[in-house]
Amino acid sequence: MDDLDRKILDILRRDARTPYTEIASTLDVSEGTVRNRVDRLRDDGVIERFTVATRTGNVKAMIEVSVAMDVDTHSVGDRMTDWDEVDFVWQVSGELDIVLVVDAADTTRVNELITKAREQEEVVETKTRLILDEKLG
Repeated sequence: MDDLDRKILDILRRDARTPYTEIASTLDVSEGTVRNRVDRLRDDGVIERFTVATRTGNVKAMIEVSVAMDVDTHSVGDRMTDWDEVDFVWQVSGELDIVLVVDAADTTRVNELITKAREQEEVVETKTRLILDEKLG
């Protein structure tokens, strides 16, 4: 991945619907160059998916999960990716092992997700942080 790839990714991170022609014009390259680069980044797994950021009025939260020492964190995280309202599952370093980023209709639903996480036999602890404001970087 080179500097041009990084610039294309930066534009797409801010708005995944940016037309290739607009990206090409901004970066002073051809539309074909942008299309080929994006296709390659998708094929290589650098771009995993295109997504939508919303302002629905929902409650967004991070549910931080700690698992037992002898547990395969990947398998626990993979299972949690299938839960409704879970946008991201991050494996992290530090005090806790997994962070779920959720977008739920209300605090009751966030609490149900916390309970669901705690019911997993591998989970030994959870901490939750409500996301109060969000800015696009």
